[in-house]
Amino acid sequence: MLIKKNLSRRRVLRGMLNGGVVTVGLPLLDCFLNDGGNAYASGAPMPLRFGTWFWGLGGNNSILVPGKTGTDYDIPQQLAPVARVREHVNLITNLTAFRDGEPNLCHYSGWIIGRTGKAPAGSGERPGETIDVTIANEVGRSTRFRTLTASATGDFRNTVSYENANSPNPPEISPLEFYSRLYGSDFQDPNSPTFTPSPRVMARRSVLSGVMDEIKSIEKTVGAADKQRLDQYFTGLRHLEKQFDQQLTKPAPIAACHAPPVVSEDPRMGVDVDMVQKRHRMLTDLMVMAVACDQTRVFNMAYSNAQANTVKAGYEKPHHTTTHEEPIDARLGYQPNHAYFASRAIEEWAYFVEAFSKIREGGGTLLDNMLIYANTDHGDARVHALDKLVSFTAGRAGGRVKTGLHIDAGGSGVTRVGYTALRVMGLEIPAWGVKSNRTSNHFSEIVA
Repeated sequence: MLIKKNLSRRRVLRGMLNGGVVTVGLPLLDCFLNDGGNAYASGAPMPLRFGTWFWGLGGNNSILVPGKTGTDYDIPQQLAPVARVREHVNLITNLTAFRDGEPNLCHYSGWIIGRTGKAPAGSGERPGETIDVTIANEVGRSTRFRTLTASATGDFRNTVSYENANSPNPPEISPLEFYSRLYGSDFQDPNSPTFTPSPRVMARRSVLSGVMDEIKSIEKTVGAADKQRLDQYFTGLRHLEKQFDQQLTKPAPIAACHAPPVVSEDPRMGVDVDMVQKRHRMLTDLMVMAVACDQTRVFNMAYSNAQANTVKAGYEKPHHTTTHEEPIDARLGYQPNHAYFASRAIEEWAYFVEAFSKIREGGGTLLDNMLIYANTDHGDARVHALDKLVSFTAGRAGGRVKTGLHIDAGGSGVTRVGYTALRVMGLEIPAWGVKSNRTSNHFSEIVA
């Protein structure tokens, strides 16, 4: 049987309804994909996505870090949840965040260095944009949301994403509000048989066009410094214009996309580990489908804040206090309650990875077409150590990354993980980071 490959996945049937243009899309046909199901027949690759995941206070390295490296590494007690997703992840241990003469800002310096490449001089300093923003500026301009950030902490101040020193990206903390933002009136279902542009978005686009025309006229009357500022502002507006245009264009059908079950109410707020777990899983499931529906290609999730304040029933101290006040058990060789909290975090990391791996996309999964970078704030939280840090990656980034490895970084900089991610995501930069944290040495072991 002859299969026609000359149909476009954006081919639509056009008609009129009450004076407005209505388009009817074709379903995602086999002829839109190549023979392997891992790219479109036109040769265009599946969308490449980038995500981050954060947890505070690290783990107990004696029961977290495997004794062996490579593909046949052992699974210590605390790493047990990762066993079910090990084929999708890489574990990178023995990393260092270099202070470069700056103070060790407890529960801050480590993760900031890991996401910006620079040691902060004070607790209020954000040295620059975080890695997700750098990548979003390259790959996130064609989607409805340039980035999406969520936090299971229940506190909107707990963000791990910054545009610059003064512009944090506030996280979604309410599953109910996150659902409304993603799947409310402005959501365009790519698999809907009809498409009617949102009047609200059309109005915004019209206003934006007028503003941009006005800026062009103003540029002719100002000095060089102000013209430069207007150019920067105009660039931001052009990015916004692209996002509006995307929302006013019939999206291509996406087989994996469907609106998740309606969230009718929020789970109870609180810092009990079971409450945090429930919020994390609800937010994760919403984030996964937002990515599957191509609403964003860059995303962030925080399981806890750096000074993780999770608690458990029957124990009087929160996790952070536990790391400092709980004695090391002489028989076990570690702090058992700290181990409990850290193990719950690792369990949620495994859930996060698994959720993306369950969504089929082309001939593989959604996870196959992304890279997720997970980091923490300390190696040994008991002494606020910035060495022996642990990090993970997940996903094969469209075949650019090898997975299933444990790599001992030998005390080298944590920024090597970020630099590797930047390279994998297509940013051709010679190095990343500042001073001792500056690196041009990516993890060649995981780059395919």
